Amino acid sequence: MSEATFTFRVDDALKAEFATAAKSCDRSAAQLLRDYMRDFVRKQQEATAHDEWFRCQVQIGLDSANAGDLVSAQEVEAEADIWRAATRRKMAGTAA
Repeated sequence: MSEATFTFRVDDALKAEFATAAKSCDRSAAQLLRDYMRDFVRKQQEATAHDEWFRCQVQIGLDSANAGDLVSAQEVEAEADIWRAATRRKMAGTAA
């Protein structure tokens, strides 16, 4: 793995406090900054992947709806009523 130097400006007090905090964790400031950078990149990649997945799911739903593959509100409510009744029976059985 090739390495590059990353140079940036930071307030002297912040740099000193960060170095002290890093040392208290037995890490160098550079190690922590590399860790933070890796973590940030990983989180961004995960967010991008989730966004792509979500957009795909929405498109699947839109395509399904446009094709007429829909469930009516009455069907959804009927299924929910069955689920609620089953849940109430289970709760009543465990509460006794």
